[in-house]
Order: sequence, then C-alpha cells, then structure tokens
Amino acid sequence: MITVTKSLLPILAIVLLFSTTVNSQGLVVGFYNSTCPNAETIIRNEVIDILTKARTLAGPLLRMFFHDCFVNGCDGSVLLNGTKTDPAERDSIPNLSLRGFSAIDKVKAKLEAACPRTVSCADIVAIVARDVVVLTKGPTWDVLTGRRDGNRSVSNDALANLPPPFVSAQQALNQFYIPKGLDAKDQLVLSGGHTLGTSHCSSFNDRLYDFNKTNKADPRIDRFYRKKLEDKCKPNDQTTLVEMDPGSFLTFDNGYFKQLAKRRSLFFSDDTLMLDPINRAYIKRQALNGADTTEFFTDFAASMIKMGNIGVLTGTQGEIRKHCALVNK
Repeated sequence: MITVTKSLLPILAIVLLFSTTVNSQGLVVGFYNSTCPNAETIIRNEVIDILTKARTLAGPLLRMFFHDCFVNGCDGSVLLNGTKTDPAERDSIPNLSLRGFSAIDKVKAKLEAACPRTVSCADIVAIVARDVVVLTKGPTWDVLTGRRDGNRSVSNDALANLPPPFVSAQQALNQFYIPKGLDAKDQLVLSGGHTLGTSHCSSFNDRLYDFNKTNKADPRIDRFYRKKLEDKCKPNDQTTLVEMDPGSFLTFDNGYFKQLAKRRSLFFSDDTLMLDPINRAYIKRQALNGADTTEFFTDFAASMIKMGNIGVLTGTQGEIRKHCALVNK
C-alpha cells in the first residue's frame, strides 16, 4: 500500500507554488496555473491511487518517459496506437514490454473531465514520471510544462532511437545520448533509474548463455549473481521478470549503483559504465554512501529536467489530444 505522509504532499505540490519560469524550449513551470489550476493535483492523486493498487507500475511509468523522449522528443507519441499495416512506436520491439498505458489513459480521463483539451499527453507522461519517483521515496523536481502532442509515431523510429541493453555504455553514449543533447553524466545518473522496476530475461539472457556468441557467460558478471539469474532465467526465456535492483525494486534509492559496483547489473550497457574511470568513481561513491542519496538525487532530478527538454513541441506545434492513444480528427 502507498502511504502518503503529510510531509510528502507539500513536496509533491511544490511546483504549484513557484512563479512562472520559462526555459529556452518555451516550457514553463506552472503552465496550467490559469487554464487548469488543479492539473498537477489531479495527476498526483491519480498516481497515488494507481500505485496503491499496483505498486509495480512505478518503474514502467518512469520508463515510459524515457522511451517517449528518446524517440522524436518528449511529445507523447509513444502512447499512440498503431495498426497492423502501420505499426506505431509502442509496437516496436523495444517497447513491447512497456506497461502503464491504461494508467496514463486513466489520468487523461480525469483531466479531460476537469479541463477539456487543455493538458497534453506529453506533459502527463512527464509529470507522472516525477510523481512515481517521489512516491517511491525518490527526489522531487519542478516539471516544466507546455509540451504539445506529436502526431508521428512510427515503429522503426523507436528501433533506431532507443539504446539497446547489449551495446556498450560508450556506444550508447555516442549513438543515442549525445545526439539528443545529453552527456556522459546524464547517461550515468539516468541509468540509476533502473533502481525501480523489473526486466524480462530476454534483455540479458545472452550474457548468461551466449555472450558474444561464445556459448559462455559474460565473465564480468559476479558468479554468485549469475547463478541466481540462471535459476530464474532459462535459455530463450521471453516472459520471466527479474528485479533490476534486487530487494528494493519498489523503492527509488541508490541501490542500483551498489549492484553495479559489485558487477551485479542485468544489462551489458550498464555494466560497462564501470569501464570509464569517472563513472566508476561516481558509482563507487554512491555504493559507499549508504543511505545518503543526496548527490544522486540532485543529479537525477537535473538530468530528468534536461531529458524532458528533448525535441519538445510548443506553441502552435502539434496538438492537445483528447485521447492519448488517438490523433485528433
């Protein structure tokens, strides 16, 4: 059960108290203050209800923001339905395991009842991502809003723009992060978001059974951890889910860095973050920090704000969808 303390509610609502601040992309803190003044409160209350009923949706709802922003910018296009002849982003292989679409629909329906055709689906995804982090004991930040919804959603776009788990951290940085205006620090701290949620065995099974086509395991994986993974994931397992941060996958903390430091990460891309000396020093520092999450939380919030600026549509660009899965007709 999600318990919201009296001290947490003001933190979640703090964005409503700030004066308007505009960034270079045209996004604004408090964009809906006059047109839908209760928008963020409505979203927050719905997220509380959603997580009370399904705590495991926290990780997927955070992941949805990543998968939206990396493909054609933070424009809500990951939410659009495709067809058999015209598959959308959500139909692409990297997105087949995404969950939480019905949760976003639930939030949107509440907002449409209160303020019709006012709050964009893109902003809903951004605010929900912040709220699930806060509600799982992570940091808060002021979500810049004013995004509008894009109407392009193509399966191949997702395949070309989402970093796969089997490339090295350096490859992912050069091919996916830097082209989107993110740097090595952003890549590192955003990877810390893997402290929430689970992953299918299929995302890392090659590291257990056929690393680099050798029919052997990745030698970098801690052998005790590998044995636990082999007990859960058999070859060609496509359905079993494994906690990314064992023991605290429902809590946003610095636990994933502690796993990385012990060579107990699921993904090759995350494991190879340790090969960079600057990354390695940061990871080890977090691992030694115990319960002190100050540095990571501050950095994560900053990188989430930065990621939320990727390719946004504002002003008269795009649209405000009535239904997040459908382009307005």
